[in-house]
Amino acid sequence: MKAILAGTFNVIHEGHKALIQRAFELSDDVTIGLTTDAMASSGRKRINPFYLRMKALIIFLDGIRKHADIVPISDQFGPALTMEPGYLVVSRETEGNAHLINEKRVAAGLGPMIISMIEMVRGESGAEIHASKILSGECSRTGGTDVTDIAVGSLNPVKVEAVRTVMERLFGSVRIIPVRAESGVPEQPFGDDTCKGAVNRAKAALGGHSMAVGIEAGVFEMYGHLYDVQHCAVIDKKGIITVGMSSGFRYPDKVADLVRGGMKVSDAMAAVYGSSRGDKEGAVGTLSKGLLDRKALTEQSITAAMIPRIWDEP
Repeated sequence: MKAILAGTFNVIHEGHKALIQRAFELSDDVTIGLTTDAMASSGRKRINPFYLRMKALIIFLDGIRKHADIVPISDQFGPALTMEPGYLVVSRETEGNAHLINEKRVAAGLGPMIISMIEMVRGESGAEIHASKILSGECSRTGGTDVTDIAVGSLNPVKVEAVRTVMERLFGSVRIIPVRAESGVPEQPFGDDTCKGAVNRAKAALGGHSMAVGIEAGVFEMYGHLYDVQHCAVIDKKGIITVGMSSGFRYPDKVADLVRGGMKVSDAMAAVYGSSRGDKEGAVGTLSKGLLDRKALTEQSITAAMIPRIWDEP
């Protein structure tokens, strides 16, 4: 029989992992319902865009060498109201919805699902792990509170999740705190303003945190064309700043001409290609046809900025 589970998976944590692992204990045929951005944003202060949540799920499944069908859902029922009877895997928090699904299935003449419920997972601090607390910086992905706290000078979810990914690789359990911070440079930075904006964001976000990260994407005139290069600045309590950059990519001449004329890159991409892709893969995702996305590019700049700290010569 098929096993099905659903969720927002805003930040994959131990509770999500337990749900997925339970599903595979019950069946090799697993479907995961992933809430759309419209559904996920209802009642939540912060959500990561669908493509980031989908990518994180795929990476986790690859890591445990499992395959699941991931389908977008726009309501609390998803495919559970139409599929053949099977297992419905839920947490204690969402058990009530499972019973509601069965009521609707019975009313529609379908057999009830077999409900498999797991208890809420508690983290390092002893409290239940919730994605909302991870996203706000109250705890780490594993529920820890007494861990390195790193501020990000942006509320942009792509930047925040890129910082989380890199810093977890370096430090393990960390708290990532999004902070609204001004860049102090034009909305579309050119040349040296890019690094300046990254540094300004990092300084503005530091406060009492262990470290702060500022990220700025800017355009550079090089080799007769217009290139995009992300800059990242990292500052610590001692005031030491390290800077790194992503790989650069060239904009098509039609886009470049519009940007030189005063347009933001996102608006120029929309004018030329019909869509800026908003908070999705970004311009690099569009131009590379998905081979490279904005989060991966951002991770490059953050990693580069941390290299002097890795070799311990900032």
